[in-house]
Amino acid sequence: MRKIQFSPSDWTSSTKTRRRPPLPLQLDLDPPAAGPLRRGDASLHGRVREALRDAILAGRLPPGGRLPSSRTLAGDLGCARGTILLAIEQLVAEGYLTTRPGSGTRVADTLPDDLLVPRGTAGRTPPSPAAPVLSRRGASLAASRGEAGDAPIPDAFALGRPALDAFPRETWARLLQAEWRAGPPAHRHPLGDPRLRRALAAYLSAGRGVACSEEAVIVTASIRQSLRLLAELLLEPGEAAYLEEPGFPGLAHALRAAGLRTIPVPCDTAGFSIARARSLDPGARLAVVTPAQGHPLGDTMSLENRLALLAWAEAEDGWIVEDDYDGEYRYAGRPLAPLHALDRAGRVLYVGSVSKVLLPALQMSYLVLPEALVEPVRRALTGSGGFASILGQGALARFIAEGHFAAHLRRTRRLYGQRQAALAAAMRDHLGDVLEVPPRDGGMHLVARPVPGTDFDDRLAVEACARAGIATTALSPHFADPARAEQGLLLGYACVPERAVIPAVRRMAEALKPRGGKA
Repeated sequence: MRKIQFSPSDWTSSTKTRRRPPLPLQLDLDPPAAGPLRRGDASLHGRVREALRDAILAGRLPPGGRLPSSRTLAGDLGCARGTILLAIEQLVAEGYLTTRPGSGTRVADTLPDDLLVPRGTAGRTPPSPAAPVLSRRGASLAASRGEAGDAPIPDAFALGRPALDAFPRETWARLLQAEWRAGPPAHRHPLGDPRLRRALAAYLSAGRGVACSEEAVIVTASIRQSLRLLAELLLEPGEAAYLEEPGFPGLAHALRAAGLRTIPVPCDTAGFSIARARSLDPGARLAVVTPAQGHPLGDTMSLENRLALLAWAEAEDGWIVEDDYDGEYRYAGRPLAPLHALDRAGRVLYVGSVSKVLLPALQMSYLVLPEALVEPVRRALTGSGGFASILGQGALARFIAEGHFAAHLRRTRRLYGQRQAALAAAMRDHLGDVLEVPPRDGGMHLVARPVPGTDFDDRLAVEACARAGIATTALSPHFADPARAEQGLLLGYACVPERAVIPAVRRMAEALKPRGGKA
């Protein structure tokens, strides 16, 4: 526990000039002490953010109060100034802090009343909130997202998490500092910071074969937001959309939230087949696919299926959303060219995520649109207010333009290949009699399937692993039809250093083996 004593001048209110007594602020910055696998699962800037947020919500930092400079905080805590800037940036984005040139960083004047501890109630137990009454749709969404959404705890083998230990923090902090010195943007850009759109267009054209102009690139908060926006713009409520089965459940939620019917299309090793899709429902005009690496099994869409899908879209006035969520990560040969590179009729809408490659906290994705859709999307985003946070976009533009993004991809591509090999070997050694884990040519996770004849329930296995501090994801909820659901576990390896793989697999084996995986 590190304790900082702010002087009165450090936090003088912007609305009241009288001096107040010194404010003790407790910042618990020591990492969690729950074994080697828990060590470092919360970054230092994350712990700074949580400590400052707790102080704000408890009223120890009053509304309008000015924080010490980032340099002063860094010196008091004995950490890099970039760490403090990262924490402050996220708190500004979440509305807890505000920053203005010449005024420093202050606690926001208006905070959610229900989050603040009222004066004079310190130490009292707050009343228990009433249980929410969900609609049938809300209950269904909450249940399904809990089953197949993010991993239950932030620990080993969490799905979709990049290697935070490999992220170039010093470079990122330097670029953030440069943006802060330049001051905040004069206004928000509904489509994203023009510098970032320009940088993304250059990277996608050179690095992914997605030939596009900066005008065609739209920055969004998430792939789900992008998908829902496109569904609402292009289709009428009640129309149908094709989805891969198995597939990421969040995509189906986004389409249904836009009022569409979803048609799960069973996929084989050749990926999505439009002929199979039309045999189920010939009337759909939207297909959402992951051609490079089908989620979660990793199958690649064949050239024959790609060409047939493009021909369908052109003939039927249909649209294809290509989710290239981790297409950059191939460990055998070069990354595969996206479906967008074969499109000559402007029917493919390409979506990708920066957050899954760099930092989840960025909450930043992008769209590449045909020219005719750019203006409708701009109007829709302006009307809805669904902008991506502008904070960090300038730093990310510099990060890409200066070559750091491409270098990070090359570095992590090698790193992830090594981590995948380490995980596959450890699983063979310690859980080979329970789970089979074949290697993959790419991606950020492996699929562990039960050995034939093993009594295995993947949902119960996930719960057993969670109790042991291991985050895994069940395969079966990725199937829309329970009758077609397959058993297995999805193991994200990108976020697990090689030295931690064997201890994590041992703990996983201890959780699963006593009952043969029947947790």
